[in-house]
Amino acid sequence: MEYDEKLARFRQAHLNPFNKHEQGPSGGAPGAASEEATPEPLAGVPEPCRAERVMDLGLAEDHFSRPVGLLLASDVQQLRQAIEECKQVILELPEQSEKQKDAVVRLIHLRLKLQELKDPSEEEPNVRTVLEHRFYKEKSKSVKQTCDRCNAIIWGLIQTWYTCTGCYYRCHSKCLNLICKPCVRSKVSHQAEYELSICPEAGLDSQDYRCAECRAPISLRGVPSEARQCDYTGQYFCSHCHWNDLAVIPARVIHNWDFEPRKVSRGSLRYLALMVSRPVLRLREINPLLFNHVEELVEIRKLRQDILLMKPYFITCKEAMETRLLLQLQDRQHFVENDEMYSVQDLLDVHLGRLSCSLTEIHTLFAKHIKLDCERCQAKGFVCELCREGDVLFPFDSHTSVCADCSAVFHRDCYYDHSTTCPKCARLTLRKQSLFREPGPELEA
Repeated sequence: MEYDEKLARFRQAHLNPFNKHEQGPSGGAPGAASEEATPEPLAGVPEPCRAERVMDLGLAEDHFSRPVGLLLASDVQQLRQAIEECKQVILELPEQSEKQKDAVVRLIHLRLKLQELKDPSEEEPNVRTVLEHRFYKEKSKSVKQTCDRCNAIIWGLIQTWYTCTGCYYRCHSKCLNLICKPCVRSKVSHQAEYELSICPEAGLDSQDYRCAECRAPISLRGVPSEARQCDYTGQYFCSHCHWNDLAVIPARVIHNWDFEPRKVSRGSLRYLALMVSRPVLRLREINPLLFNHVEELVEIRKLRQDILLMKPYFITCKEAMETRLLLQLQDRQHFVENDEMYSVQDLLDVHLGRLSCSLTEIHTLFAKHIKLDCERCQAKGFVCELCREGDVLFPFDSHTSVCADCSAVFHRDCYYDHSTTCPKCARLTLRKQSLFREPGPELEA
């Protein structure tokens, strides 16, 4: 017990020098009392516990040495030096240890601080216009994005970044003045057409061995930068302008019915994304043989022709206008305007089997309104004037034929049996002749 008391006194004198008594209990000199001094006894605490309480002071931690990667740097040079020191410490610490993990966290904070000094968060305008891009300052801080100009991560918490409302081009505020590609939206608005040649490659020498967008030096050997080909334009780009994004190529779809995605540049990717729903493909002129190989296209064309024949009924029907039946095709407005134009999205949906199902449902809904639900539309039906038998006929029925001159509807079999003679056309011709006939003598008298 005497040894434990001496050990406790020794530890108290060395570990907590700020709690020593000026004089010992016997009133001796301070020098003599330093070894004999004891803390005041704690009321109600046994003597052995007092020694343990003395040890539980939390003073064994190193509070005065510099932590690894301490944020004491105030400029870019000091921060870079601190980052290098932190990297060296991480390599020297044991793998997967807690100290190494803490050092990695400190390294991340150092790099963020360095990036903040490079790109200060000063007040930026909310709207910027560069090369027909209309940039708006983003307010989101937690979404992880990549700058389309420098190919670096955008740290929304400490960096200002912008997004183009036309083509969704994203970049740092510091990269705005470095943009060299005009907004794709303007090209879509002024020249909405596809490149219909399959990968029209001209060769890297025709580009002077430079990127087609930013004009950076590129080479097929990867020195100084790897040349990446865009399968849509056939041109070569650097790694900053070509991220190996995949897209469906319209020329391959039209000529080969090939929907396999291929690598395209960032500019081509945005252009194809903005053009995907625009009806600019006239398939009958570009590749009429496509209808011979894709049966679904023939079915789609017949459904579209029927819908065009139903459109006059809806335009003159009050009930159809009130219920806005034609809005069933608001996503494909060109379907109620013609039956020739297609978009790439239409062809994609045909390939996946979605367009045929949805268009058949709409066709059934339209036919039900005309033939069953609406009395006004039913009254606009036709009776076959050749046989004068059967039910009321409509021009979109599958077993009918329509006269190209007067739009009269007949049974298909009746029409062809009578050598395509239309009684309504004959009647109209006689009426015109009677109107233009000169008046006879009886009428003059």
